[in-house]
Amino acid sequence: MKPLQQTHIDAFKTHFRGEVLVPGSPTYDETREIWNAMIDRRPALIARCTSPEDVVQAVTFARTHNLLVSIRGGGHNIAGNAVCDDGLMIDLSLMKNVQVDPDARQASVEPGCTLADFDKAAQAHGLATPLGINSTTGVAGLTLGGGFGWLSRKYGMTVDNLLGADVVTADGRQVHASATENADLFWGLRGGGGNFGVVTRFQFQLHPVGPDVLSGLIVFPFDQAKAVLTQFAHFTRTMPDELNVWMVTRKAPPLPFLPDEVHGKEMVALALCYAGDPAEGQKLIEPLRGFGTPLGEHIGVQPYCAWQQAFDPLLAFGARNYWKSHNFSQLNDEAIAIILEYAAKLPSAQCEIFIGTIGGQTGRVAPGAMAYSSRDANYVMNVHGRWESADEDARGIAWAREFFAKAQPFASGGAYINFLTQDETDRIAFAYGDTYNRLVELKKKYDPTNFFRMNQNIRPA
Repeated sequence: MKPLQQTHIDAFKTHFRGEVLVPGSPTYDETREIWNAMIDRRPALIARCTSPEDVVQAVTFARTHNLLVSIRGGGHNIAGNAVCDDGLMIDLSLMKNVQVDPDARQASVEPGCTLADFDKAAQAHGLATPLGINSTTGVAGLTLGGGFGWLSRKYGMTVDNLLGADVVTADGRQVHASATENADLFWGLRGGGGNFGVVTRFQFQLHPVGPDVLSGLIVFPFDQAKAVLTQFAHFTRTMPDELNVWMVTRKAPPLPFLPDEVHGKEMVALALCYAGDPAEGQKLIEPLRGFGTPLGEHIGVQPYCAWQQAFDPLLAFGARNYWKSHNFSQLNDEAIAIILEYAAKLPSAQCEIFIGTIGGQTGRVAPGAMAYSSRDANYVMNVHGRWESADEDARGIAWAREFFAKAQPFASGGAYINFLTQDETDRIAFAYGDTYNRLVELKKKYDPTNFFRMNQNIRPA
């Protein structure tokens, strides 16, 4: 790749309506910064797009000058693929428009939106679609990798609710993908990551939710964790789709409903959300309190948007993050024992292990219906390593990798592509399972030169 000349950059600016940043620009460092502080890369150019036409211009410029391209939506992906070294970063974070049609129960969402942006617009009409659990996450990356959250047992994966997408392809064309138009591309976008183009608009199905939901936490002491996890595994197999209960074990943050003496001590918590009548939900969750002797709880009826933001303080920008993840169809005694073993030796106060419960509607879609194929995954476990300094990297990474290896014999097939770190390219084919070969053929059709390769890359060869 030849260095860009200033004349090339000046010519690009004449056709580009957004802002163009280079090293030394006042907001360059702020714009290249992403959620995972382990990632520190310096693009040669940042194109801050304001429209699909800007995206076309950026893609065309990068192709003409043979530049490596990265795509930033929310900048939240653990692998850090939103930012590249020396190439062109296409920044979509200014494209944040959400339009809701409450009669059709549909939303049109631009790729710079976060979950908070989308949730706020949809909840103004008492509507929502399944998304993640951290409101600063970008809608685009979450969706393209599959997407799941509190509503997934009732309404499916995020991709199950995607109705269509506008896409800029590697050759600079603007196309629409849906069940009736470019259906093969639509199949690949629903779980295939950023491999096939830049999505400039998503069209989602919405569902009646809230605006107030029963939600909250029940916290137990760690010495009761085995009993809690065993009962959690049994309870979650039979609970109704409207109810979702997740498990998290970590050192207790200074939550006001917990006694001061347990702050900083290991604990296990059940996080729950009921997407139905709160009075009915109260009856359904009562058995959870009997899993042990709770240290405290904070459960009540609150706005769905507030619950979507409840974990934001524990997942803020700026820390160093390293993840490992497995899917499970069931949580047997052996898996639970390994979880407890490693939860007892967390390498930092911010590390945690969480088990997101899915199943329900997510498992009623045929595995080959779209690129996301892990329909037997009833649980997604994330080994979330998180700390502040590079000096802690070796210890934290070793803990996560060792835990991951010991848990592997009890995991099911596939993996959640959004949880793969930058050093797990060897797991991409495994993550997709039987859909992988079809994805390779689709890549050959829509991106034969692998122009879009800053992603969990599906190579066209």
